[in-house]
Amino acid sequence: MAFVTDRGQFVSGKLAYDQDDRLLSLIGVTMDPIQNSGGAPLPRQYARDAEGMDTVLRDGVPVAVRVSFENLTRVADFAITDSRPGGPAREITIPDWLTDLRTNKSLEAICIAPPASPIAGSTLLLTEEALDENGNHRGHFLGQNDKGPVAYVNSPVVNPTDCAFLPNGDLLVLERGVALFSFVMNLRRIPAAEVRPGNLMQGELLLSAEGAEIDNMESIMVHVTPGGETRIFMGSDNNFNDWQRHLLLEFAMAE
Repeated sequence: MAFVTDRGQFVSGKLAYDQDDRLLSLIGVTMDPIQNSGGAPLPRQYARDAEGMDTVLRDGVPVAVRVSFENLTRVADFAITDSRPGGPAREITIPDWLTDLRTNKSLEAICIAPPASPIAGSTLLLTEEALDENGNHRGHFLGQNDKGPVAYVNSPVVNPTDCAFLPNGDLLVLERGVALFSFVMNLRRIPAAEVRPGNLMQGELLLSAEGAEIDNMESIMVHVTPGGETRIFMGSDNNFNDWQRHLLLEFAMAE
């Protein structure tokens, strides 16, 4: 599996499990600089603020990762070689209103709809604090047939930080907020039929937590075990400081 950091790096490794199929750690970790279109490391911090990532599949085979960036707001694809993302960036066209956002609260979440989804292959972009005229989070679908704006219901406590699709096309949205001296985390599930351009997405609350058991939760991934169990994997961003932690949490998805 792989992550991106907000200092312009790809972090790759393998998940290790114990004999009871419980997550132990991430092993064999490597870190590689994210490159610009010319193949050089990203030149300055303003351009390095990578936030979200999902895998691009071709005929079911992973061929690239698609990464969202804040500050210098953009989306780019990077090739997968020997199970690790890297190489020169190939920038993806996004709407002007997104590229005009030049803050670290702009393009936070990115995920690609699976084959079972009614909008299969479309990429969902979801902002952290860019709100529409109704006070909801602005988003956009990139796709050949299913493309256009979408909205996600705003909360006074949390903002969306990442998203991931379940195999059946339902959408999971990870939300993060700050309470008194602690972080807050929510996980919501939106039915596949409601994940479409022009809609206001809300969904049901699956999980809510705060305090010492979580941290600055910003990443989510869905995978299916060899035994066919759907697992939800979530990670926190420690922002390279000493008072935050990098946590890896995994949950089985109840059927």
